[in-house]
Amino acid sequence: MTDRNRRVVLAERPSGMVDDRTTRLEETDLPTPGEGEALARVRYISIDPTIRTWMDDAPGYLPPIAIDEVVRAGGVAEVVQSNAEQYKPGDMLFGFTGWQEYVLASEAGGYQGLPDGVPPTMALSLFGVTGMTAYFGLIDVGQVKAGDVVVVSGAAGATGSTVGQIAKIKGAAKVVGIAGGPQKCAWIVDELGFDEAIDYKSDDVAARLREAAPEGIDLYFDNVGGPILDACLAQLALRGRIVLCGAISGYNDRSAAKGPANYANLIIKRGRMEGFLILDYLDRFPAAQAEMAAWLAEGKIKSSEHIVEGLEHAPDALNLLFTGGNTGKVIVKV
Repeated sequence: MTDRNRRVVLAERPSGMVDDRTTRLEETDLPTPGEGEALARVRYISIDPTIRTWMDDAPGYLPPIAIDEVVRAGGVAEVVQSNAEQYKPGDMLFGFTGWQEYVLASEAGGYQGLPDGVPPTMALSLFGVTGMTAYFGLIDVGQVKAGDVVVVSGAAGATGSTVGQIAKIKGAAKVVGIAGGPQKCAWIVDELGFDEAIDYKSDDVAARLREAAPEGIDLYFDNVGGPILDACLAQLALRGRIVLCGAISGYNDRSAAKGPANYANLIIKRGRMEGFLILDYLDRFPAAQAEMAAWLAEGKIKSSEHIVEGLEHAPDALNLLFTGGNTGKVIVKV
């Protein structure tokens, strides 16, 4: 085992996309575990859009990443040395590892063992925060029900692709995905079972929504915000629901973000628009993961991971989420 720890720290706050100046790859001494701690080698890092928001000096549900601090991210790490009774060498743990090769893990720090039989990458996708966000956002917040017409933006991404599949499992009459490019649109229909796909890069989204949901949208799961949210608001059905999960279209330039012009349609349609954070559902993860596992075993749901090799490529992996270069969950293999 090496005595050095490679890590990626925030060098300066980005303006727009993350670039070579935003982060810095550096080496430090390997941390030494204290009482109740374990030294764990990071194997996989979860790449999520919210990482970009943490890089800004702006209020949020977690503090901004400080300059010269390791970039915050969830990940899976393998215990290599332990001073904690609950961890032993070889155990695979999930927690906030950050963009680095080694981390000190403890129960106080929120590190949990992976469920038996769950592959590490799937612990970051279907059984991790991504899958749980789709599950609770759709079922608890959106209150999806049989017969709904469901529309999902960012439909070829990690959360959106899972949302559409769960909606079909729950009996939605029609699931429409909004994605970028013909390959992604074909993938969500042919592989994941979406009923229709709208290509926001080439289609008139508003016109296509009127065609796909002529009686209106019962449930819209929003991952992007911006003009697509506005178009879905305009096509909302009576007592339609909108789940606000993300607004990735504005993460690289918050100053340019504008509120939806069609919000007043919520009044006319007696609709509801609600945001949520997955942190509110942590105690319910085990039950949701068990249901996900059953769906996976029955072939009702699929998981797709987009693997990027090498810690040094973590910034590039993050940018994939904003250029549309990924299909499914982006994960860095350290």
